[in-house]
Amino acid sequence: MTIKEIQEDIISDFSMMGNWEDKYEYIIQLGKELPLIPEEFKTPDNLIKGCQSRVWLHTELKDGKLYFTADSDAVITKGLVSLMIHVLSGHTPQDIATADIFFIDAIGLSSHLSPTRSNGLLSMLKQMKLYAIAYQAKINQQ
Repeated sequence: MTIKEIQEDIISDFSMMGNWEDKYEYIIQLGKELPLIPEEFKTPDNLIKGCQSRVWLHTELKDGKLYFTADSDAVITKGLVSLMIHVLSGHTPQDIATADIFFIDAIGLSSHLSPTRSNGLLSMLKQMKLYAIAYQAKINQQ
């Protein structure tokens, strides 16, 4: 599936939930289901700056596609990073770098998060896109 199609699926899933309590529960469940990041990747270099919670993000390039793994010390934040991984992981650096990320506003997430969590979510997205740009530059040099 494309990044756009994955976002449309997320929007559809969230539209079926009646209230924000259900949506938060769903986000928390996504965080609980996120595969654990190996401890060796929980380094200061992998910490996302701008998040109130600690969020570690590791990126690998395999067969021309970027794959993200992450963890957080806060359950809701872990769910948010899980959503971002679901949308962006497994795509080319070019696709990630140029992707229009519209699901956050479409599901009302930005207006239902605290300002610090909203900033953290934007920091996650920014970091993932920066990794994509860096990997794309590396590919272009080869």
